[in-house]
Amino acid sequence: MATSEAPRKRPEDWLPAAEPEKTRGRLKVFLGYAPGVGKTFSMLSEGIRRKARGEDVVIGVVETHGRKGTAELAVQLEQVPQREIDYKGTMFTEMDLEGILARRPQIVLVDELAHTNIEGSRFAKRYEDVLLLLENNIDVLSTINVQHVESLTPRIQSLTGVAVREAVPDWVLDRADEIVISDLTPEALATRMRRGDIYPLERAERALQNFFRRGNLIALREMALHRVTRAVDRTLDDYVKRKQLGAHWSVTEKVAVCISASAQAKDLIARGARLAEGLGGEFYVVHVASAKDESVERKRVLETSLQFARNLGAQVVQLTGKNIPSTTAAFVTENRITQTIFGRSALHGMKKWMYYLAIQRFMSEAPHVDLHIVTHEER
Repeated sequence: MATSEAPRKRPEDWLPAAEPEKTRGRLKVFLGYAPGVGKTFSMLSEGIRRKARGEDVVIGVVETHGRKGTAELAVQLEQVPQREIDYKGTMFTEMDLEGILARRPQIVLVDELAHTNIEGSRFAKRYEDVLLLLENNIDVLSTINVQHVESLTPRIQSLTGVAVREAVPDWVLDRADEIVISDLTPEALATRMRRGDIYPLERAERALQNFFRRGNLIALREMALHRVTRAVDRTLDDYVKRKQLGAHWSVTEKVAVCISASAQAKDLIARGARLAEGLGGEFYVVHVASAKDESVERKRVLETSLQFARNLGAQVVQLTGKNIPSTTAAFVTENRITQTIFGRSALHGMKKWMYYLAIQRFMSEAPHVDLHIVTHEER
């Protein structure tokens, strides 16, 4: 008696079952350095592409600011109607968070991450709405300008003279799975401004003389690019650690100055700061605790040196370990440091050989790093 066999699965049929179940939404942020660079346009374009691939995409809130191209894209996607809130006798509209949660799309577009919600909303800030959507396993595409990144707000206010009233904590952006820069040269942005593509023509010239001055735009663009570089490097860090790859996997230069509780430490720190600035890299000052550091005088000298390092923008790292060369080498390897600076006094006799042995041990355990040894006279 013939029996019919169930059709055999192809290898690709097993893939969905092999993938870990997704339990949290992914956050993708489109970052710009000024209004008009195309953040919302890029976000909408991605939403439309994903819809074309069969994904369930809706708009939670999109601000078109009267820009024709943005409005033409927005009508191509379903929009969850916004809710009206009466505040002191005036009606305002806000994103309907509860409506989105009830609709449960795969992806929602949420413009202007730094927006402050009207009193009476579930959360005070829009980024809090976004965090709840992510917790409910809904992917979010969002936008933000660099002046609304909390740690950069004071610098940008000082630079532009324009008060920044809304900010997003840095940790929210650090939570993003992807950060994409919406970039445009300052010259192209000024051209768009003069055409009336960003603001009405009557506002354009005034804006170009204030916030949109060329110097401002160049500085803001550099800050935005640096922020994206930081996000990319953090992603690479995560990948390297997850895959347990070698310490040579580094894109950004990272300079580490290794100091003791000595009067010469400040000279090494200053040299390291100059090297890091010249390379455009990250700057670390590393100290491994030693029993010799317990005296009141050495503690005072060390704290003065570490404060000097912080003033120069260094990330201060204090380590503990029985073997100073090995402890330092482990830190350098794990953090993919590319340049390390050690000091060396004009030693003689046994101390000289002990120093050489320590350096040899460090080099054998961190062979990828460029090593700089700076000799100085004892003070």
